Amino acid sequence: MVEQPSTVMVIDDDPGVRDSLGKLLQSAGFRISLFGSVNEFLAADPPEGPTCLVLDVRLPGQSGLELQRELAGAKRQLPIIFITGHGDIPMSVQAMKGGAIEFLTKPFREQDLLEAIRLGHDHDRARLEQERITAELKIHFETLTPREREVMAFVASGRLNKQIAADLGVSEITVKVHRSRVMQKMHASSLPHLARMADQLQLAPTKPRSPGRVT
Repeated sequence: MVEQPSTVMVIDDDPGVRDSLGKLLQSAGFRISLFGSVNEFLAADPPEGPTCLVLDVRLPGQSGLELQRELAGAKRQLPIIFITGHGDIPMSVQAMKGGAIEFLTKPFREQDLLEAIRLGHDHDRARLEQERITAELKIHFETLTPREREVMAFVASGRLNKQIAADLGVSEITVKVHRSRVMQKMHASSLPHLARMADQLQLAPTKPRSPGRVT
């Protein structure tokens, strides 16, 4: 699979700063999107591939810190590098506590910005890969029957075949058959591998049935 190019989005209300940052980032090989306000940024479609945001703290209307909180509330995971000409310690602490990659005070070294951007892209690349893996797991999981999903949850939680048989009111042989099919359909190489899959899918065992005759 060919990796999509990395994008840097810049929000700064100073046209001169936007222009100079755009030239720097393009020369470094990044795809860029430049915005003069938060509203312009929010109106644009999110780019595909690894992305990070270079965000001025002080902006007309909604501030950079307010945007950071809004993105966090919307569960939009976007690595942020703050830049400002009027930074202070409380402001930088707030930004970093909110998950910012870096907080740079103008004028800053170009190399410091580029290193922060590369770190941001590394974070976003890892997130995208995890999302891809989870989506693939969900596709495999959809091929399981309801009973196989139950068995998978119990197996991943560490229950033995005999215990699962009693939990579900079926024979141990039936559990072994379902377990084998689960391993095959989920492309699991081992029980620990299956357990990690169940954890990623947030899969939990159903409540065991009341004791009864095993069939």
